Amino acid sequence: MNIVALLVKVAGLFATITVGANAFSYTRFRRRNLGNFRSPIDESKEILADFNSHEHKEGKFFFGLATAPAHAEDELDDAWLQFAKETPSDAVPASEAADRKKIKLAVGAITKGLAKNNVKEVKAGDAAADKPPTINVAAWHNTPHAEDRLKFWSDPDKEVKLAKETGVTVFRMGIDWSRIMPKEPTEGIKEAVDYEALEHYKWILNRVRSNGMKVMLTLFHHSLPPWAADYGGWKVEKTVDYFMDFTRLVVDSMFELVDSWVTFNEPHVFTLLTYMCGSWPGKNPDFMEMATSTLPMGVFHRVLHYMAVAHSKAYDYIHSKICLKKPLVGIAHHVSFIRPYGLFDTGAVTISNSLTVYPYIDSISKKLDFIGINYYGQECVYGVGIKLVETDEYSESGRGIYPDGLYRVLLMLHYRYKHLKIPFIVTENGVSDETDVIRRPYLIEHLLAIYAAMLKSVPVLGYIFWTISDNWEWADGYGPKFGLVAVDRSNNLARKLRPSYHLFSKIVKSGKITRKDRSLAWNELLRAAKSGKLRPFYRAVDNHGLMYADGLDKPQWRPYVDRDWRFGHYQVDGLQDPLSRVARVLLLWPLIMNKKIRKVKVKPTDDTALHPAYASHYY
Repeated sequence: MNIVALLVKVAGLFATITVGANAFSYTRFRRRNLGNFRSPIDESKEILADFNSHEHKEGKFFFGLATAPAHAEDELDDAWLQFAKETPSDAVPASEAADRKKIKLAVGAITKGLAKNNVKEVKAGDAAADKPPTINVAAWHNTPHAEDRLKFWSDPDKEVKLAKETGVTVFRMGIDWSRIMPKEPTEGIKEAVDYEALEHYKWILNRVRSNGMKVMLTLFHHSLPPWAADYGGWKVEKTVDYFMDFTRLVVDSMFELVDSWVTFNEPHVFTLLTYMCGSWPGKNPDFMEMATSTLPMGVFHRVLHYMAVAHSKAYDYIHSKICLKKPLVGIAHHVSFIRPYGLFDTGAVTISNSLTVYPYIDSISKKLDFIGINYYGQECVYGVGIKLVETDEYSESGRGIYPDGLYRVLLMLHYRYKHLKIPFIVTENGVSDETDVIRRPYLIEHLLAIYAAMLKSVPVLGYIFWTISDNWEWADGYGPKFGLVAVDRSNNLARKLRPSYHLFSKIVKSGKITRKDRSLAWNELLRAAKSGKLRPFYRAVDNHGLMYADGLDKPQWRPYVDRDWRFGHYQVDGLQDPLSRVARVLLLWPLIMNKKIRKVKVKPTDDTALHPAYASHYY
C-alpha cells in the first residue's frame, strides 16, 4: 500500500508540474501574442484609411492582383495536371499499393504528429460530401474543362484586362519551370529548353505592360518539373543548379520587362505538403522520411536550405544586371496566425512557429529587397491537427478569418527585421467565398489591418489581392472560389463580375476606405448570419473537429457565423479544452455569484448606505 500511495503521489506531482508548466507557457504566449490592443484607426471619421498619404522610398503604396501558372495556364502538362489525372495507387507500383498507406496531415499540423487521413473515421451514415476524396485533387474530375484552367496561356488578355479595369498598377504572375525546361538538361541547356515558350511569356509580359501595369514575376510557385520530382527534386543539391539554369534563361530574356521578382512562393508550405505530407505532387515520402523530417538533417531543413541557396544565387544574378533602376527581389512568405485550442497545445504552436515563421527569412535576410507576406487567416491547433472552431468564421477552404492576425504578424515581423530597413509587401491576401458575402468585409478589414500597421511605422509598400477569377486551387481543385470574378466553366469560361470586384476597384482607384463602405459590407454579412443562411464549405472534418488536408468534391453547407471579427473588434476566446473550461468556471463562479447578490434593503433609521459591488471582467 505504501508503494501504491507513493506512486499516486508521484503521479499527482507529475500532473501538477505538467499542468503548471503548460499554464505558464500559455500565459506567456497569450501575453505576447493575444493581448488586447488599441486600434490606431479612428472609427468615428468618414475616411478610415487613406493609402495615398503614405509613401516609401521605393514609391507610393500600390495595389495589385495575382495569379500563377498552375492556377491559370492552359496547354500545360505540368506536375499538377499529371497529379490530378492519377489516382493515389498509381503513384506507387501495384505490388506496394496494398501495403502502403498514403499519409496526409491537417494543414500546418506536421510539427504536432502524423494524423492519418482515414475515411473510416467518418461516421457511418454521413453524407458523401463529408468524406475526403479518394483522388489526389478534389473537385477536378467532376469539373467541366478542368485542363483548360483559365486559358491564360492562349488568351491572357481576358485576365489582364479584368485586372486593368480595377485600376491596379501591379500584376503578379509566374513562369512555369517545366514549360521552359520540359526535360532534364542532362545533355546541356540547349537540348532541354523550349525557346518558343520563352518568347510567348515575353509576349504575355508585354501585354501586361501595354495595359499600364508593372510586372511582379514569380520564378517558383509550387510547381516542380515532373522530371525533377523523379530524382528527388529539392531534396537533391543538383536542383539548385538546374533552377539557376532556368533563372538565367528567364532573367536574360525578360529582365527589362520585369519590375520586381519573387524567387520562391511560400517555401515552407511547398516543403510541408510535398515532402512531409505527400498531399502535393513530388513523389510520396516514406514513413521514416516523414518521421525524421524536422530533425536537423531531416528533409524539412534540407529542402529549405537548398531553396535558400537557390534564392541567394538568383538574387545575385538578377542584381548583376546593369540597369538604371535597381530591381526589387524578394520572396512571398506564408504566415498564418496560429493559436492553441487547449492548454496542452501551446507547445505545438511554439514549435510550429519556430520552424515556419522566421528560419527561412533569417537564412536569406542579407539577400532581400522586400519581404513578401502571404496571409489568409488563423489556424487553431488541437492535438495532432487544425481544429474547426464552430464559433469562428471560415473561408470555403477552411482558413479561419482573423484580420487582427495580419496586423499582429506585420508588427511582429517588423520588430524582428526592422534592422534590414526594407519594406513589406502583402504579396497575397484573399478568401474563398462563392457567395461573395464574406469577401467584401474580408477585403476591407484586412486593408484596415495593414493601414493600422502602417500607422505604427511598419513600412508596407503594397497590397496584392488573390485573385482575379476563380481558378484551380492546388489539391482543392475548382471547389473553393477565390476570385473577384466568377467563372462559368460550362459556358466557355464566361466571366461574371462579383460585387467585390466593384468594391475592390473603388478602393484601388480612390486609395481610401470609407466608414460607409465598411458598414454596408459588414451589415450584409450580419443579416446573412442572423437569418441562418448557408454557404459552401470544402474541407473534410473528422469526428473530433479536425480538418483534413484534403478538400471535397462537393461542398458541405455551413451557416454564416454571427461573430464580430472586424479589425480591432475580435475578442479572443479562452482555452477550450475540458480542463481549462472547468478552471474558468471555478475562477468565475465567485464573480457570477457576486453579481446575483441583490442590494440590501435598509431600515429608515439605519444611516448606512450599501452600494452594489460590480465584478470586473475576467479575461
